[in-house]
Amino acid sequence: MWGMIATWRMAAEGITAGAELLAAGKSSGDAVETAIRAVEDFPYYKSVGYGGLPNEEMEVELDAAYMDGNTLSIGAVAAIRDFANPISIARRLSSEKVNNLLVAEGAEKFAQKEGFERKNMLTDRAKAHYRKRVKELKSQELKPYSGHDTVGMACLDNCGGMTAATSTSGLFMKKKGRVGDSPISGSGFYADSKRGAASATGLGEDLMKGCISYEIVRLMGEGMSPQEACETAVNRLEAELKERRGEAGDLSVVAMNNRGQWGAATNIEGFSVAVVTQSLEPTVYLVKRGGDGHCTCEEASAQWMEDYMRTRMAPVEE
Repeated sequence: MWGMIATWRMAAEGITAGAELLAAGKSSGDAVETAIRAVEDFPYYKSVGYGGLPNEEMEVELDAAYMDGNTLSIGAVAAIRDFANPISIARRLSSEKVNNLLVAEGAEKFAQKEGFERKNMLTDRAKAHYRKRVKELKSQELKPYSGHDTVGMACLDNCGGMTAATSTSGLFMKKKGRVGDSPISGSGFYADSKRGAASATGLGEDLMKGCISYEIVRLMGEGMSPQEACETAVNRLEAELKERRGEAGDLSVVAMNNRGQWGAATNIEGFSVAVVTQSLEPTVYLVKRGGDGHCTCEEASAQWMEDYMRTRMAPVEE
């Protein structure tokens, strides 16, 4: 049994490519790297890789992470600039005994030495988004950040190997050097082939307060289904944050256990996931939360899918 689940509609084409590898007997690591590279390379997805939205100094700083659930090996980069596929750099780092998480200039020096492709990741479209947001901030006093679009994946292969991975450009208009949950083990991602794998997307500063991805995997290890584990982790963290801090940011998660069952949960409207398994064609679901904290996954309509791509590819009006 093999399968893959990812945050957001933007991962649909990526998991389709990953599924071809899984069906051919390739590893979950190969499938996840291929899937995330597809998202990183598409310039109209403005929160990951090429075309990602810049920080407040109009620089694109990228974060990515990779975890092998068989060995618990981890690799991650944060605030890396001018490299095309940070997920591949993160995977390469996971094979090192030490120095598994590199940031900024250190990550860039490692990537250069290892021969990874250099690329200017700031596109004209991203510059237009930046100029538009600067005007909005001056005229309407908007918060620099709204929405959350890290691509995160959990994957199982035919040999029972599991992988979790993430890639993101982080908060739009973030402070230079800011790092969220995405490259942080246990928060943005976690994988243990004996139990399952999980990944998160949302306000990293809040996701890190609960080590939410590790918590989901732990709950699956105690016998919860992926859906139960996702809902429990989101609901508990949200309640804890509201009790202690008076509010909770966006929290959305996906998970898959070592039997190929999957789940997703959120505390916001508009969260979508992309799923493929040995018995399920690549499918996009809309995750909807009820008043009791239970989440249901409804298949996205053809009209929704069409509207999604039209919105993503529409000209930026400044």
